[in-house]
Amino acid sequence: MKLSAILVAGGTGSRFGGDTPKQVLHLHGKPVIRYAAEALLAHIDLLQPVGDAALIGPALAGLPHLPIVPGGAERQDSVRNGLEALSAHTPDIVLIHDAARPIIPAGTVAALLTALKTHEGAIPAVPVSDTLKRGSQSVIVETVPRAGLFRAQTPQAFRYATILRLHRQSIGAIVTDDAALLEAAHLPVALIAGTEQNIKITYQEDFSRVQNILGGQMVPRIGTGFDVHAMETGRPMIICGVNIPFEKGLAGHSDADVGIHALCDAIYGALAEGDIGRHFPPSEATWKDADSARFLRHAAERIKARGGVLSNADITIICEQPKITPHAPAMRARLAELLGVSIELISVKATTSERLGFTGRGEGIAAQAAVIVILPA
Repeated sequence: MKLSAILVAGGTGSRFGGDTPKQVLHLHGKPVIRYAAEALLAHIDLLQPVGDAALIGPALAGLPHLPIVPGGAERQDSVRNGLEALSAHTPDIVLIHDAARPIIPAGTVAALLTALKTHEGAIPAVPVSDTLKRGSQSVIVETVPRAGLFRAQTPQAFRYATILRLHRQSIGAIVTDDAALLEAAHLPVALIAGTEQNIKITYQEDFSRVQNILGGQMVPRIGTGFDVHAMETGRPMIICGVNIPFEKGLAGHSDADVGIHALCDAIYGALAEGDIGRHFPPSEATWKDADSARFLRHAAERIKARGGVLSNADITIICEQPKITPHAPAMRARLAELLGVSIELISVKATTSERLGFTGRGEGIAAQAAVIVILPA
């Protein structure tokens, strides 16, 4: 059975306010949409994001997903765009989830899939507990009985062929969730138990609530790294994964990428897992002339294995020559790619030692790095 998910991120967030769309706001070092994407990817084969690619693409960097398709004028238009994009892959089941819901509780997806064995659709929902009033012109008109009323949540699960057919038949209709299309077609939709933690970020106070929930589960860890390599004729000059044309390179057992080595040490330090030499001993021939990208990928994998996330990284290159600033954008892009994070989380800058010491004399290059890694408490 092929499982897919549509991650709907086409909303403008007008009720939320602010200049940054809520889907890409950072929660403890990670965009809102990325929490949802990672939770879905633990269960599915295909992830189809829907929204502005320029906006949400960087937030999903490094995650496996299908090409982002644009949203529509209304939510159901965005969902239909995602469903049509999935048609080339013919999934059996599709989960439809709002990107503004970063917390998908454990067990929700499994319960939805179980319910689909006997229903055409299934949604998580929470019983209404507050007393409901219908009003007009700021005056109560009546009390609405709350028995049997639920607050619908996402992800909502459907047999793919069914929900695609209903969306195609309902172009122009206004619905606020996808289960409504099955209701209108008199098809059974199962209710499974939702949770209060599955918050949709609509207003600023919702964001604060989610921050508090996730903040109680994660703690920041700071790491620093420092590395030095001597100049040597006949070697490539590779810094932060970028090959810089220069008359000399850096001496070392591997490719001597001083920037990546400092960054790896910073990450390992934040994780309290030693330094780069512990993981890749220079005494081992395996790492002779090795591409340091392998080292940084390993450091990124260690963050993931610990259930953490990189909040940000700041690297400073210390040298007189070569000039670093012209290459800094490419360095940031390469490091972000290797770490699987948005480029906005990576800083690369340069300074000199005012012609003092070995860097001032052009005998070598130094680098220092600082990172914040968010780990489970």
